[in-house]
Amino acid sequence: MARTNKLTLFDGVKGDLIKISTLRLEGIMRRRLLDLGFVPGAIVEVLRKSPLGDPIAFRVSSTSIALRKEESIRIEGELINHG
Repeated sequence: MARTNKLTLFDGVKGDLIKISTLRLEGIMRRRLLDLGFVPGAIVEVLRKSPLGDPIAFRVSSTSIALRKEESIRIEGELINHG
């Protein structure tokens, strides 16, 4: 299956670098993620996925954080480097 350059963070695989374009989150979760560096234009690295794919560990702005599917599927970006 061919991968496109547009994807959600949830669709990333270990080693991918994804440039954030859109956060489709609201309220306190949106605010927390923005404060952690999940802002449009930021580069996010997919560090690892748990065996069942949820949660997923990411690195953004030298911070590592694990996000659940509910959050990571709502953050969209562009694949800039396939791991």
